Amino acid sequence: MDNNIDFNKMLDMLAKMDKSELESKLKQAQTILNSKNIDTNNLKK
Repeated sequence: MDNNIDFNKMLDMLAKMDKSELESKLKQAQTILNSKNIDTNNLKK
């Protein structure tokens, strides 16, 4: 399994985003990660 391809695609996507778009996506991800509604049991389905 070659993870480099996915990583390079991700870097390419990030490079194409402008700063405000990138900050918005990071805030979204942070909100999801910090959400108290996420239960580890839900991740195992």
